[in-house]
Amino acid sequence: MDRVRQPKTPQKLIPIIRDEDTKKLLDACKGKTFPHLRDEAIIRLYYNTGARLSEVGNLLLDDVDLNTESVHYHGKGAKDRRVRFGPKTARAISRYLRARGKHKGSELPDLWLADRGGRRLAANGIKIRLKRLGFAAGVANVHAHRWRHNFAHEWKRAGGNTGDLMLMLGWTSEDMPRHYGASAAAERAQEIQVQLGIGEGV
Repeated sequence: MDRVRQPKTPQKLIPIIRDEDTKKLLDACKGKTFPHLRDEAIIRLYYNTGARLSEVGNLLLDDVDLNTESVHYHGKGAKDRRVRFGPKTARAISRYLRARGKHKGSELPDLWLADRGGRRLAANGIKIRLKRLGFAAGVANVHAHRWRHNFAHEWKRAGGNTGDLMLMLGWTSEDMPRHYGASAAAERAQEIQVQLGIGEGV
């Protein structure tokens, strides 16, 4: 067995979601109804913080602090962390919270409420909702983890610190940021290739 070579694990490209696709999804959420306001707040949180599906889906009202524009995520393995979000996300959450206060089920501790019935909107319900929004917006294969990939990709592409990225996304192993870093490096190399006109001499 010592002479048997281990099989090579194929390196797959990280499936990120582009800003233009996120904009299409946000456009599909434009409106003043309860589902519109809730869905915009959910999408902006995923996009702005790179959180896991369950981390956003399991949020409680007390986990969001608009004064500091931050959210308290309960990560894998009981690894909690607090992450800042931007002013656009803060405004979206604030609008949703005002609508939530008038919605049936507002007494529940859960942040996200279903359209009807005074029930919480669980992570699986968010997953289904994102797929429906993707279909309505003409964006294929929409799921929360693509924004997580996008967050890490853009962070590394901008030259962000690996340790800070691990803290923000709740990683304990450096394997994940290295994986995303390779994807970002490949994109930077492609941009340089286009700028220099390499491969266009024929």
